Formats: sequence, structure tokens, C-alpha cells
Amino acid sequence: MNRKELDPDSSPAAKFGAQVRELREARGWTQEHLASLTGYSAVHVSAIETGRKPPTERFARRVDVAFETPEQFEREWRDAGRRVLFEGFTDYLRSEADAVALRLFEINIIPSLFQTPAYARAYQEARVRRGRATQQQAEERLALLLHRQQRLDRQPPPRVHAVIDEGCLHRTIGGPDVMVEQLLHLEELTEHPQFVIQVSPFSLGEDRPFAHPITLLTMPNRASIGYGEIQGRGFLQRDPNPLSEWAGEYDQLQVEALSRAASREFIRRVRRGFENG
Repeated sequence: MNRKELDPDSSPAAKFGAQVRELREARGWTQEHLASLTGYSAVHVSAIETGRKPPTERFARRVDVAFETPEQFEREWRDAGRRVLFEGFTDYLRSEADAVALRLFEINIIPSLFQTPAYARAYQEARVRRGRATQQQAEERLALLLHRQQRLDRQPPPRVHAVIDEGCLHRTIGGPDVMVEQLLHLEELTEHPQFVIQVSPFSLGEDRPFAHPITLLTMPNRASIGYGEIQGRGFLQRDPNPLSEWAGEYDQLQVEALSRAASREFIRRVRRGFENG
């Protein structure tokens, strides 16, 4: 039987697969046996072990059950997704999972926590076509995004306040049908008590305080953490002085942006524009 040699350092998926193979072989199990324990096919297990297929959270959890390794592979799955992201984002994700409130501003695309699967996939696939990411990395980003969105359903749920630049609504990602679905999803979120969504219109001009996306987290102990992205890199902010400045500018942005009701109607008009071509 031909055995494909693995380079665990070639990608996060390859590292995950190598660890699965190592532990399976240490126990003297065949791929068929591991497949029977996890509910997957032997072909699927083989694809994971050779890095040809990125793991999912469900697969990682089932492998942990089969190997009796509580959360080992689930943690590795999470880390795999984080390694393809901007510097600083790994620490941010840990804080996001515990935050009691999130305030965010997005300037280029619909905020990731609000993206539909079709919208998110279209955006990631475009990065693959441009050579900015591999297909595996795109799948890992999508899996991580789904995990982050699911965390919003925890109890008690965090409160999320988002100000979205008007350009995010007009920028076509995935085609008109995808945009209609995405904007309809945003409309529905504007009526959810957990979310406050406002649109920052183009008419704000130079009075819009932020030139790049930012997120402000409020932690259970009321401490603040900020995260921003600019020029292809991310940075985590814990210094109270710049965080105080960010908070002040965000307060101004909330006041200057459209109201909650006006934002809902604005999103609806843009959505109808896509529907009517």
C-alpha cells in the first residue's frame, strides 16, 4: 500500500491530519476502524490524515470521543483556523468568546458575525482565485467564522452594536442573489433585541471618525479590549489611553449614524435595489 508522507508544517490541515494518523497508528487502528467510531467513511478519514480535506469542528469532536482525548483535537481545529488569520486575531478571539458586549465598525464588507454562509463563501473563494489563500485556508476560515457566529447564542448572550459603512451594503459580493439574502438577513437582525445595527451613510464624509475597521470588547470585569485591522495586518489594543479615544470616537459615530429604524429602512431600500437589478 502506498503511504503518503506528510509535512505537518505545510499547512494547519496537514498538522491536524498528521496528529490524527500518529495517534491512530499508535493504537493499532485502521482508518476503517476510526471511521466506524466517528461516523465518517474511511475515505474521509484518509483525506483528513493526508491534509487533502480540512477538518470540521464536528469531526474534531468525534475524534476526541474516539481517542478519549477531551478537547485536544477540538482545540487543534480552532488553532488551525486562527493560524491563517491576521496577527493579533488569535488573542482577540479568546477575548471575543468571553465578552459581554461588542461594539464594531466595518468599512469594507458586511461584518463577519453577520455574514450569511453564501456571502462568506463568496468572499473567501475570491481570495483563493486571487492567490491570496489556498482552498484549505478558505475552508478553515469559514469553519472558524461559523464557530464564532454560534458563540453568539451562548447564555447569557453578548450584546452586539455594529455601525456599518454604507459602502458595505452596496459592494456586491457573490452576485445579486447572494446580496439579497445577505441584506434580508441584516434586516432581520435589526429587529433582534440582542443586536443594534446602524448605517454610517456616505453623507458623513470627513466626519466619520474611523478610517479602518475596529472592534471594542467589554469583558465581564468591565475591562475594555480593542482590535483593529489596517494594511493587511491586525493589532490588539489594551492600552487604556487609546481605548478611551476609540470609545469616544465610537460614541460620536453612533450619534452621527442613522438611527436603528432609519438604518433598517436604508438596508431595505438597498436590498430592493438588488432585487430590481
